[in-house]
Amino acid sequence: MKKYDVITYGRSSIDLYSNNIGSPFEEIKEFGAFVGGSPLNIAVGTKRLGLNSALLTAVGNDMVGKFLLNFLKKEGVETAFIPVKTGARTSAVILGIQPPDNFPLVYYRDNCADSKLDIDDVMKANVASCRLLEVSATALSVEPSRSSAFYAAEQAVENGVPVLLDLDFRADQWHDPRAYGVTARAFLNYCKMAIGTEEEILATMLKDPRQIKIRNQQISAPEITGNVDEAIKKILKTGVETLIVKRGDKGSSAFLKNGTVADVPGFSVQVVNVLGAGDAFAAGFIYGYLQGWDWYKCCRFGNACGAILVTKHGCANFNPTLQEANDFIETHGGF
Repeated sequence: MKKYDVITYGRSSIDLYSNNIGSPFEEIKEFGAFVGGSPLNIAVGTKRLGLNSALLTAVGNDMVGKFLLNFLKKEGVETAFIPVKTGARTSAVILGIQPPDNFPLVYYRDNCADSKLDIDDVMKANVASCRLLEVSATALSVEPSRSSAFYAAEQAVENGVPVLLDLDFRADQWHDPRAYGVTARAFLNYCKMAIGTEEEILATMLKDPRQIKIRNQQISAPEITGNVDEAIKKILKTGVETLIVKRGDKGSSAFLKNGTVADVPGFSVQVVNVLGAGDAFAAGFIYGYLQGWDWYKCCRFGNACGAILVTKHGCANFNPTLQEANDFIETHGGF
């Protein structure tokens, strides 16, 4: 019997989201304080769905770190693997909210604590004790968190634990966006599964930085040119057996190494904030995967969790419970 259903690895932050929804960023008067970071969001999301979830991240010796730990403990997420890194700061994010498609984003990650995760931290977490390891690709952008993530993946593979990489491309976190692709491709050789948007899939195979355009500081929604079908084929030539492509309200698709494709419809809802929806999708997908569901049902459940979240103000704070997700699906056409 495994001690944890899922361990998520990577960034965590305090998220300051505009309370003046619809206002231009420079006109914002106040912010709401939430928690965030893709692995944190997924840990909370899977826990609310009923899984036993642990988070492997780090915080600084500061009040922001205490803010995150307080939230996680109240949610029931295992925090034993979250070291306090003296001399580093807990990460922060500031977001403007102008629905339906304008969400300028500012990261504060210089000397951030979660980038200081080291191999000793991974060893303490005992990756072999979980049923699935999920890693955020942003954790691969700097040392020592990069080599520590590779070590975690090695330990997972050696112990028969499937590895899921969230492609999580944030161009401003890399010294060169092509470095993201080089590093992600290397990491994918340890992975059984990967999840990403079409843009993140293109970024994984990026050849020329001029393929990327980021308008109005929408770091999480870059415009990337390229052939997404070819990029999908190349990812499936790595260790990945299943690649999940997130397409927002258009749904999602599961691409299998054997050539099988499952296209899964999404849900039409009124958008408030798209940030964190992909993490809610991942939480739902992971829940389904660990229940032994087929790819279609896993993605449909993920689509529902993501659709619920885009109608909310923030990320982890608003992840649905299992009952809420099932009720949503039942009232929106079922599986």
